[in-house]
Amino acid sequence: MKKSLIKHISLYETKKQALASSRVFFKRMLWNFTISAAILFICLMIGVLGYHFLAPAAWIDAVHNASMILSGMGPVIEIKTAVGKWFSSFYALFSGIVFITNIGFILAPAIHRLFHALHLEEN
Repeated sequence: MKKSLIKHISLYETKKQALASSRVFFKRMLWNFTISAAILFICLMIGVLGYHFLAPAAWIDAVHNASMILSGMGPVIEIKTAVGKWFSSFYALFSGIVFITNIGFILAPAIHRLFHALHLEEN
């Protein structure tokens, strides 16, 4: 691959490059936070719609339960239908993975900056 193509593919600077400026770092943090917020919103809507139509729960109860499951706190409503219980089980597993992945995605620029600062090559 050509060096210019590699430069455009790389999301972060390499250890041979200088530490990114504070402006670039904050832009990365904002971008990752924005993407994570969008992912969490989509996942929350999946939960709200699922609990409302499959559990069935009132809209406010569906929002409350989906929020609690997605944040890792646990269910707050009793689900009486079999299909609602199936949905709740899969949504809980799905939410755990999404939550942990999003935390890593949000922290990635900060962790990269820390490791990059510790491993800069001095010329």
